[in-house]
Amino acid sequence: MKDSVSSLLGKGALSEGRVAQKIVAKKLIVGVIGLGQIGLMTATVVASRGFTTVGADVNRRIVSKVALGKTHIDEPGLDKLLKNNIRVRRLSTTTDVEQLTKESDVLIVCVQTPLSREGRPDLSFLEQACRLLGRNLSRGKLISVESSIPPGTTENFIAPTIEGESGLKCGSDLWLAHCPERLSPGRALEELRKGPRVVGGYNKSSGNMISRFYREITEGELLVTDARTAEVVKLAENTARDVGIAFANELALLCERLGVDASSVINLANSHPRVRILQPGPGVGGPCLPKDPFLLTFFAEAMGFRPKLIRAAREVNDAMPEHAIELVQQGLAEATKQIKSSKVAVLGTAYKGNVRDTRESPARLVIRGLLGMGAKVTVFDPRADESFGAPRARTIQEAVVGADCIIILTEHDEFRGMKLRNLVKAMRVKPILVDTRHLIDPTKATEAGFIFRGVGYGLIHRPQIPTQLFRPWT
Repeated sequence: MKDSVSSLLGKGALSEGRVAQKIVAKKLIVGVIGLGQIGLMTATVVASRGFTTVGADVNRRIVSKVALGKTHIDEPGLDKLLKNNIRVRRLSTTTDVEQLTKESDVLIVCVQTPLSREGRPDLSFLEQACRLLGRNLSRGKLISVESSIPPGTTENFIAPTIEGESGLKCGSDLWLAHCPERLSPGRALEELRKGPRVVGGYNKSSGNMISRFYREITEGELLVTDARTAEVVKLAENTARDVGIAFANELALLCERLGVDASSVINLANSHPRVRILQPGPGVGGPCLPKDPFLLTFFAEAMGFRPKLIRAAREVNDAMPEHAIELVQQGLAEATKQIKSSKVAVLGTAYKGNVRDTRESPARLVIRGLLGMGAKVTVFDPRADESFGAPRARTIQEAVVGADCIIILTEHDEFRGMKLRNLVKAMRVKPILVDTRHLIDPTKATEAGFIFRGVGYGLIHRPQIPTQLFRPWT
């Protein structure tokens, strides 16, 4: 490649200032390794900012599909933006990571970092990427790792792997940083363009240089720190949400026992200017929240620190699918029906509303649990194709015909404002409605003819708090 960063460095003609000028002039080639959800959106937005961008993946089907301007990701606006950048040839794809590494000036790593079956961080995909990079790097490259990684990975794993394969030194021959993605499905493109980014440099020079590149990608604030701090920041963000959801879920369980409506409690409590309680549900899903608390705490535990709150939050959230099944059982028992001979219509398999992503969805455990207990399960999701082993219906009406129970597991817009009386007419006698997402007004549900249950709904059968508990004060 003519006049690349590495070739100029080899001539001793390039300073950090010269590289910065080439960044601003969009004269650098950007390679994105991994075309999953984060990688494809990152590559598309980088290309839309004027950089010649190449996306690489080992999955030939994904590479071929993207090359045609077709996306495998459900994200508003992505399809149009991808097609435009493919059309004007700012974005292309390849399966040849080695050649991509040689020709690119900036390399963005977006490979998966899952948990193993034993709950350990699985860095095998990251290791493979780093070894491929190292064997094909030359001086002057900018390397940003966006994958979520355990604290200490950049300095203790990524840098030594790259240096061992390349013979180059990170921080002097190469600029290296951890710049974690912070994207929410449904708003990802806007957040990539305008959201603040944390840049964790392997050293100060790396942080400063790579933040200059990201300044051309986002209009948001660039927050430069060291790599280990950035690693903790990303994981702490998602862990805080997981803990917050766990509190909401435990509050909902408490409200059920005390006979009050958790939704009302949360709305009223959130009127306080310093309170922000999240919404309860059937559990936590998605690619990040169930995983990141373990990435955050794993090495700290190995070094002798045993976190209590974070682990407890995971246990609360992991138990919610079982509670959702218990609510189905309670409703069926009130209708004097047995779960083994009942038909249950499940509405929603995506892990959150208005997306089609079903990774780690609580619906998987609920559906398989119901099937294991002998229930006849039919699934309807207007966006997701996954049914976790149950037959799929094409419409809500088809799913509920002849059903004994409906359980709402995902807060899709399509499930708001359903005509409850029409659903009752399609179901068997004494129909049950279980709402785990607070989409249905329980009063309207009971007026329509449902036996109603829901996460955090304690007003249905308000228990009497034992008066003897007050005797020490009376």
